[in-house]
Amino acid sequence: MDLVRHLECFVAVAEESHFGRAAARLGMAQPPLSQRIQRLERELGVRLFERTSRQVTITEAGTLLLAEAREVLARSESFLAAARRIRDGETGLLRAALTPDVSGETVAALLADFRRRHPGLELELRELSTAEQLAAFAAHELDVGLIHHPCDVTGLELGPVLHRDLGVLLPRGAVAAGLDEVPLAALTGYDLVLFPRDSAPAVYDDLLTACARGGYTPAAVRHGRGTSFVRGLVLSSGAVALGPRDTHLLAGPGDTDPDLVWRPLAGAAPAWRHSAAWPKGRGDAAVGAFTDAATHALRTTAGARFEPSARPLHLRPASEYWL
Repeated sequence: MDLVRHLECFVAVAEESHFGRAAARLGMAQPPLSQRIQRLERELGVRLFERTSRQVTITEAGTLLLAEAREVLARSESFLAAARRIRDGETGLLRAALTPDVSGETVAALLADFRRRHPGLELELRELSTAEQLAAFAAHELDVGLIHHPCDVTGLELGPVLHRDLGVLLPRGAVAAGLDEVPLAALTGYDLVLFPRDSAPAVYDDLLTACARGGYTPAAVRHGRGTSFVRGLVLSSGAVALGPRDTHLLAGPGDTDPDLVWRPLAGAAPAWRHSAAWPKGRGDAAVGAFTDAATHALRTTAGARFEPSARPLHLRPASEYWL
């Protein structure tokens, strides 16, 4: 028995006190309505209405059950409305991820924009490298993320590709620190601090290739991901680090850090390329809201720009780096 439909019939007859008017209200014929009321009475084991040729009167049992029936119908409508919101991506849980290089300002801007767009949706935001996000997508543990390109995007859909120019973080006493823009060749003699290669292998190889093409082959590559650790390596080990200005490895804004400076790179500087990504066929309204919020946050807080050219996103042959 369809309990909800039978209760709708019960409430309609109780409020109309007439089978004909109740049937018209429900958009059905009178005989099926009478049959549903009779079946409901059999299921409940109580008589809901007293019927005569002239009128229909609700019984005492019917009166006692009427409020409960209305509450069940209200809960049913609330349940169906919630299901529609979940189906349309307007509520529920969205599992999302950002790469570790995203600054605190960008994270805050993204969260504020997303909450404004979808106040009823819970956002579970994690910090995962591109490789970790790809593994989470494959394991069905992630709904949407912000990834670095190039990477293996098989089975994924992508949002707009954004471009963040890289600069160099170096000791304030370095000769190159006095330049407005630093040629890569001017970094010769310094070790290079990069994120671990397994975090984003193709991006790692691209950066080393760009450095080699620009005349800089580091004597050693040191690996670090946390801000404090990278900062310590640059300060103490004759190393430099590449990153966008907004990574906030400096102790103060602009050039107020007493120990380190960030300078843009001269010429055709390497860049980081990002986009939101999600499994194919899973791009609902919530994923769209996250993509829009991430794109807007990167553009307004990190100086990201839309990709200036249609560069390929596919992977190139694996290697430590290539020329």
